[in-house]
This record gives sequence, C-alpha cells and structure tokens, in this order.
Amino acid sequence: MKRIPLSSGILLFTAAVIWGFAFVAQREGMEYLGPFSFNGARYLLGSAVLLPLVLVRKKAARKRGLTRGTRKDTWLGGLCCGLVICSASMFQQLGLLHTTVGKAGFITTLYIILVPLLGIFLKRKVPRIIWVGAMLSAVGMYLLCINEQFTISKGDGLLLICALLFSVHIMVIDYFSPKVDGVELSCLQFLIAGVICFVIGVLREHPQPADFLAGIIPLAYTGILSSGVAYTFQIVGQRDADPAVAALILSLESVISVLAGWMILGQRLSGRELAGCAIVFAAVILVQLPVKQPLR
Repeated sequence: MKRIPLSSGILLFTAAVIWGFAFVAQREGMEYLGPFSFNGARYLLGSAVLLPLVLVRKKAARKRGLTRGTRKDTWLGGLCCGLVICSASMFQQLGLLHTTVGKAGFITTLYIILVPLLGIFLKRKVPRIIWVGAMLSAVGMYLLCINEQFTISKGDGLLLICALLFSVHIMVIDYFSPKVDGVELSCLQFLIAGVICFVIGVLREHPQPADFLAGIIPLAYTGILSSGVAYTFQIVGQRDADPAVAALILSLESVISVLAGWMILGQRLSGRELAGCAIVFAAVILVQLPVKQPLR
C-alpha cells in the first residue's frame, strides 16, 4: 500500500466532513420544501457548479488531443446514473423524515458492503472478508434498526432501499466511467436527476419561489458544497492515494453524521443504537483493509 500524501488525506477527510453534515442539511431543507422539490433544486445547483469544471477539463483535453468516449456513451451513462441516483436520493430524503441523521449515515454507508455482494450477479468472486463484513453489518443493523417488537421502522426501511440503490449506482458508474469523463458524467447525472425531481416536485408539491429562498442555506450546502466542492476534493484527493485508504477516510462520513445530528439537531442515539453503529463501522473498515494475496 502506497503512502498517502498529507494534502490528499486532508482533501478526502474534508469531503467526508462535508458529506457527513449534508445529512443535517437534507433534513433541515425539508422544513421548507418537499423531498422532490428539494432534491430537484440541489441537483440542478450541483450540476451548475460542476459545469465550469467540465468545460475547463474538456478544453485541457482538447489541447492535449485526448478524448474520453463518444457523446452517445456520455449521455447514456448520464441518463442511467441520473435515474438511479434520483431514485436512491428520494428514498434517502423520505427516510430522513422518519429517522435520525446518525442512523441514516450508517445505514447509507452499507453500500460499501453491498457493492461486492451485488457483484455475484455479474459472476464476480466475493472474497471471504466480504462475507465476514456482511455478517457483522447484519448484527449491527439488528441493533441499530430492530426494535423491541422485532420490527423495523419506516425510515430505516426506506434507507436500506436507498443503500441498495446507491450500490447499483456505483456499479453503473463502474461500467461507464472507463468510457467517459468522470466529472462530465457526474454533471450530467445531476442535471437529469434534478430535472426529474424538479418536475415531479412542481406537479405534486407545488413549491413557491419563496420556499426556495427560505431554504437557500441547506440547498446551497447540498448543491454547492456536497455536490460540487466535495466531489472535486474527492477527485483530487484520490489521485495520489491508495483506493483502500481513500475509501477508509471517506467512510468517516457515517461517524460525522452522528456528531452533526447531535451538535446541530440535538439528536441522540441509545446505547443499543450506538453499539449497532460501532459494529457497522467496524464491518465497513474490515472490508476495506488490504488482503495479502497468496504467492502463485
């Protein structure tokens, strides 16, 4: 494993902090807007923030004579990614209405374990450590979500679906990212997801211009910082970092979401729920640790 530069570590940790606090901004944003309207506005804002970066990268690529994929691949990838992230974010927003920010952060982070498990359907071999992590996370989720009546709350169930959809989103990105420019793909997926959510929001929730102005702070945070700034920090930070180390740092967003919910919203977790969070986080770290390959 190569050593990670201090500057890369700082950028990745900053991205994790931004994403951890984004759960609070998403929860607060729904005080002013419905979930569809809020997601539509923040994704359109995120697309607008990434657009200058896309143009700069395309100009630099033309000077060097480099091209990444055809227009057809870019738009097809943006459409597929946009549809999936639109669905995942809606389940996340709806789930946040019925559960705490801290629990939402840890449940969403399960995509790190779900992605390799979904690889079974693509006939990929799943390492043993993934199965151990899956069993650990199942124990953690039991403590975190199952109550005394042995039922799962509505919010936690919606967030589990969200984690599954985010796993599908990662696999879709994994398919298209080698073919097209990653930043352009992200900008386009935000645009498509934003248009879909905004149209549904206008038809179902009937938001007024004053509602968007009232929720401008959480919208600006999730649109500018969470989508534009943090994504750019991730791209730059991962350039010189080992992927396993980068994933470990970024997964700290789940821990930060608990701290953010406590500091800003006054939300507290019970001892049982904190134990579940700790086990889930241990499982997430475990599956990202480098495994020594046997010599042939």
